[in-house]
Amino acid sequence: MVARTGQRAQSVAVIDIGSNSVRLVVYESLARSLVTIFNEKALCGLGREVQSTGLLAKDAVDKALVALKRFRALCKIMKVGRVYAIATAAARDASNGPDFITAAEKICGTEIQIISGPREAKLSALGVISGVHKPNGLVGDMGGGSLELIDVRGNSLRQGITLPLGGLALQDASKDSPKRAERIIAKAFADVEQLKACEGRNFYAVGGTWRALARLHILQSGYPLKVMHGYTISAADALSFVRRVRRFATANVLADIETITEARQPLLVYAAILLEHIIRIGKPKSIVFSTYGVREGLFYEMLTPAQRAEDGLLGAAETMNQLYSRSARHAQELSDWSDHFARVTKLQETDEDKRLRRIACLLSDIGWRVHPDHRGEQTLHLITNGNFGSVDHHGRAFLALSVYYRYAGFSAENEPPEIVRALVTPAQVERARLLGALFRVAHLISAAQPGVLPAAHFTVQDRKMMLIFEHRLVDLVADRVGSRFKQLARLVGKSGSVVRR
Repeated sequence: MVARTGQRAQSVAVIDIGSNSVRLVVYESLARSLVTIFNEKALCGLGREVQSTGLLAKDAVDKALVALKRFRALCKIMKVGRVYAIATAAARDASNGPDFITAAEKICGTEIQIISGPREAKLSALGVISGVHKPNGLVGDMGGGSLELIDVRGNSLRQGITLPLGGLALQDASKDSPKRAERIIAKAFADVEQLKACEGRNFYAVGGTWRALARLHILQSGYPLKVMHGYTISAADALSFVRRVRRFATANVLADIETITEARQPLLVYAAILLEHIIRIGKPKSIVFSTYGVREGLFYEMLTPAQRAEDGLLGAAETMNQLYSRSARHAQELSDWSDHFARVTKLQETDEDKRLRRIACLLSDIGWRVHPDHRGEQTLHLITNGNFGSVDHHGRAFLALSVYYRYAGFSAENEPPEIVRALVTPAQVERARLLGALFRVAHLISAAQPGVLPAAHFTVQDRKMMLIFEHRLVDLVADRVGSRFKQLARLVGKSGSVVRR
């Protein structure tokens, strides 16, 4: 939830010194649903030569220290409440790592935690738990210097392992030879038990180079959403794709792809080889790309048990409701009203259906400031591309369609884009239409103000559904209310009428 009036939540930041990039991320506050207010990285390549020389390269160190000076200055001008700093594989493995950390701590003005391999795996898993609703599978965090693997089931995780299979580490150890890298990976994976537990489950890919692979797949497939988090492809599709990437690398085609940064391009082939081996050995069902990892896991770990148990998507929706709706309390009443509607109509719902319905209620009024002609399309874009977790792309599309129909109605010329409807099943489209119709009735009779919906009740008699207004609300009844309610009733196979009590 957002802070109440008169309360200012303390912002938090993390400086993440990785083997490939050094990054600053500032969050609005320490909360179950993190809200990013600033994010910047510098690709320094600290781990570029650690495998071959055992040292952090001097030019990489110089570049990283310059970036840290900027990050410290940014934290000061942003008045960040608390800054945390962590360092991973390159800093912990290089013999001159301690000297670099000493210099970095003087610049940052705070202690830098050097994260061990097993702890890095744990934090990656906690990040996935914080950003994926009920995860089940193997988390693989590929950085520049290492690969962490850890099994996760819901909120439970097992002991993780770390392997020197990061992109820069593979490039260095193989002397920039993908064929040698393949042999290094095969040898390292020979006795990894964690991979065998992945069969038929998800593989959660964490890390910038794997996100670059996802971005390339989205570009080539014409997928409608550009959101990396939660992007999911079947293992069979992923296997075919990474083999294409390897052919692209051989033909030097990757250098021509503008969506991939120049520093990432040489590492894509190593990410592709690594993912190919994971798929062939682990036999996962799907590859799920997660933008939530070590940084998010670090803050998730700091939460109380009660906070960790909260629904991350619900928290994000409550924040959006507080910020953008005309009345936050009305949206909560609408959620209860939709519960009443579901009970009366005996709506068949799974637990996930019910969860998404209640969250859609919280988002149903976030577009009211937009020009009426564009509310549908604007909210569709806002929700499908929203910066929040704990929902897959199917869920994003369902929520967006529900609110779209609330604003755009059901005329043929106002149908949402087919590319968004294609993300959900026909049954989910119909459910979104039903919710949109419910919202159109609710907002028409209440003007999005609290205290109205609790006095309007649904009842069903055989094939007839009635909306009964208590005496104090009878003046709200109008022909337009009746026509919208009849439209809602038809969607559940009933006739509808409005009754004044």
